[in-house]
Amino acid sequence: MNTAVDVQFAIETTELPSEVQLQGWVDTALAAYPQHFSLCIRIVDSSESQSLNCDYRGQDKPTNVLSFSFEMPECVSADTEILGDLVICAPVVAVEAEQQGKQLFDHWAHMVIHGTLHLLGFDHIEEQEALEMEQLERDLLAKLQITDPYLSE
Repeated sequence: MNTAVDVQFAIETTELPSEVQLQGWVDTALAAYPQHFSLCIRIVDSSESQSLNCDYRGQDKPTNVLSFSFEMPECVSADTEILGDLVICAPVVAVEAEQQGKQLFDHWAHMVIHGTLHLLGFDHIEEQEALEMEQLERDLLAKLQITDPYLSE
């Protein structure tokens, strides 16, 4: 694919996806785009997630995924479009998967795809935007033979 994914494991725990799995999920999310992309995925513990979520979103709790889009300065041109960074909290993803009755790595795939779509500019603040983003997530996850993550809601 046309995407370079830098993976940072800032937590040591079992049952984390491999770099190959993370790359595959990002590639699935970006398959419709011809550009060369670059992004970073940082897998963190609850305290780092909580700190970032508090600093950037004003919410003093850990969260599943944070997306930090990158804006290329106008004076710089590059063959690769830097999308930004995803920060994924492994403990939150694991707890959510268990609480929602989902396979752990299916939920990981959803979080990576969800975050990557945010880096592309998709959002779910307005109802219509949320419906569009959720349908795109369903379609992309279906390509991975992962069931609709919104069925239980």
